Amino acid sequence: MADSASELESDTNSMNDGPTARLMTPNHIEYMQRRMESLQQENVVLKTELEKYKQRVKTLEDDNVRLRRASVSIQARAEQEEEFISNTLLKTIETLKKDKEVLAMKYEQEEECLTNDLSRKLFQLQQEKQALERTLEHEQQKEINKLKKNTERLEADIKHKQALLEELRRDKVQLENELEHEQEALVNRLWKRMSTLESEKRRLQQQLNGNTDIPSPRNNIEDDSSAASLRNEVYRLRQQVTNLRADHERRTAELETEEKLIREENARLQKRLEQEVERGEILRSHLSQSESSLEMDDER
Repeated sequence: MADSASELESDTNSMNDGPTARLMTPNHIEYMQRRMESLQQENVVLKTELEKYKQRVKTLEDDNVRLRRASVSIQARAEQEEEFISNTLLKTIETLKKDKEVLAMKYEQEEECLTNDLSRKLFQLQQEKQALERTLEHEQQKEINKLKKNTERLEADIKHKQALLEELRRDKVQLENELEHEQEALVNRLWKRMSTLESEKRRLQQQLNGNTDIPSPRNNIEDDSSAASLRNEVYRLRQQVTNLRADHERRTAELETEEKLIREENARLQKRLEQEVERGEILRSHLSQSESSLEMDDER
């Protein structure tokens, strides 16, 4: 707006002073008048805005004064509140100190009671541990002795069965030798009897050929019965040998089976003995760990 007014003034001065002042046309004069009116209106508007700004500045100054007064009041109130808070904090601190002393006394009493209780429990647990260790050692020793006795008994049974098996084997060899001797003696008797029969037969044939007395049928019947008796005896001896061999093989198989079972039972008992020993070691380790943990708790 100020620039427009200065331009208008410079144009007016130039028209009045210059050589063109004498040559101004009506249109130009009308244009200049309209422009002057516009500038006047702008000047009025600027004055109005200036008044508004002045009023606003005054309002701001009043607000500034009011804010300063409020600041002073707030500062005084803050000082009062700070003093009140300080007094309250001091009272709270005193109360907390008293509560702390009471809690410290209670904590010391509870700690002493807890320590006594833990000491009593630790002593009781140590006694129970010692009793448990004694019971465990007694039971373990009892079980080990029992297993050792069973093992020794089984080993003795194995030795007895082995001795019996050896005796049976010797009996078998002896029996086989006796059977061989009996068979050989029987064969020898049979050969002798057959030789006698052949001699008797030849004699009878010679008697028949020489027209001598005919032998009686009774002698022939006796010879036939003797041969049948010898055959029956041979059959009986062979059957007896077969039965003795079958019985010996059966008893040998039974003894071998029993020996196998005894060996398996001995291995099972030996394994159980090792497990019992290992279990005892594990229990001792657990008891030692429990005692260590209790000692650490007692120290804490």
